[in-house]
Amino acid sequence: MLRRSFLVWAGATGLAAAGTVAAFQRWQEITPTLHYPGRDEGHFLRDLRGKPLPPPSRVLQTEIAILGSGIAGLTAAWKLNKLGKTDMLMVDGPQPHGNAAGGAFGEYEYPTGAHYLPLPSPESVHVREILADLGIIQKDPMGEKPYYDERFILHAPEERLLYNGQWQEGFMPTEGVPQWEIDEHTRFFAEVERLRQTRGADGRRVFVFPTVMSSEDPHWQALDRITLKQWLEQSGYRSPTLHWYLNYCCRDDYGTRYDKVSAWAGLHYYCSRWGQAANAGNGTWLTWPGGLQPLATGMERASGIKRMAGTVVSLKKTADGVEALCFKLENGKPTTYLVRARKAICAMPIYVAARVVDNIAAYGFDPATHIPEYAPWMVANFLLKRFPQELQEGAHSPPLSWDNVVYSEPGLGYVVSTHQDIRVRPPEKTVFSAYIALSDRKPSSARHWMAAAKPEELLALAGADLATAYGAQFAACVERVDITLRGHAMAAPWPNFRANAGMKALREVDGPILFAHADLSGFSVFEEAAWWGYRAAGLAAK
Repeated sequence: MLRRSFLVWAGATGLAAAGTVAAFQRWQEITPTLHYPGRDEGHFLRDLRGKPLPPPSRVLQTEIAILGSGIAGLTAAWKLNKLGKTDMLMVDGPQPHGNAAGGAFGEYEYPTGAHYLPLPSPESVHVREILADLGIIQKDPMGEKPYYDERFILHAPEERLLYNGQWQEGFMPTEGVPQWEIDEHTRFFAEVERLRQTRGADGRRVFVFPTVMSSEDPHWQALDRITLKQWLEQSGYRSPTLHWYLNYCCRDDYGTRYDKVSAWAGLHYYCSRWGQAANAGNGTWLTWPGGLQPLATGMERASGIKRMAGTVVSLKKTADGVEALCFKLENGKPTTYLVRARKAICAMPIYVAARVVDNIAAYGFDPATHIPEYAPWMVANFLLKRFPQELQEGAHSPPLSWDNVVYSEPGLGYVVSTHQDIRVRPPEKTVFSAYIALSDRKPSSARHWMAAAKPEELLALAGADLATAYGAQFAACVERVDITLRGHAMAAPWPNFRANAGMKALREVDGPILFAHADLSGFSVFEEAAWWGYRAAGLAAK
């Protein structure tokens, strides 16, 4: 964590388009906080250069070790508890709860990673089980339309877009868009509806969660060999606003542009999410002020698992099961401990597992060819003393919504963390969470920039959409800023990701070491992470 005082600009309107701060009208001094989850641990191990770690100070014995505390690890712990397994231990990894982590400015919670969960479709039985156990689904969890706790169903107004200087409802540009483009929008969504119901020659739906249940029909698998942009062009879609929208959605879900994302993954984004609710409209989302942090915390509590702070250095088989060497940094100095178990669930990103698991090549995984590219992310949380005044107000201007997007790149807009609060009047303060996928550059270049950028550079990019939306007044509303930088936030589903033989091999492993992470599916979403944790728990319990 790096803390440093710096100057916050205000009034750099047009910042997103220009890419630089064009004018500084007013400034004030604040003290932001920068977080780099996993950076210190990774750099420490890199700098060891083969030198040994201190000997373990203790040995911990357990039946099942869960190495990683993200959604996959938490699901494994929750399911094992349901199966009657209570002798288990979780090693957190560099950040408790991983991409589901959140933070708080006092009573005001905010996300530092994922911030919503779509209503699960009927095939996502594992997700429905979790939500029902936590009381989020209150009735008929396996029915066509479960009844959800109203507190967590996204409230209106849900979303708006700043396009050509005016706010409009929804994210698809419509105001001032020519009719031929509107017609293409309609044609695309009609195709999405058709694909949602389409089944392959094997009788399976083409696009479904979990993805292992999707059709393996070669005709549909061919979509994985081209990009979403190529599919759009081949299908005759020319609308610039449709292309922008689909590019935005790929950046939002995968951290990667639509000219890099597999067409299969790009279409899956739309065609797999059709969950319904008895007390909400189709396509509704579940969300919390702290993003998915409250859900992750609920899963942890329900599992009853014991946790240890630390990061795994090595994991190997032994005559009696497995042994994991772990370390944690205290004032820059490492302490180590051993975890011995009958089985271990390796619930960490695959690029990390490739360096931790002893002889991972023996499982059919070649790190040189099978590790995917990872997309970097920034999440900036602005604690506001008051709500900024909307610059476009009137009968036809949509009000502040939960999700607010500016027609630009690389920003993804901002989410209002207090949106779900049920109050007679708005809270005095609020948190705006700005999301930035650094998709306008190569991932390696983005990581290099993130590591070298000065705090004021990070803030300028983090606040670009907010400066465009509110102009000079915004800085005066800011009390604190918290920026989280994730250099390897999520696996990017580039073409041929579904044909990755190494991932397929790890998905099928059954033995003392089991693998559980969204990376096994090729992209980072709750449903996939939970599925692999659910599966690993069943195998570990045997």
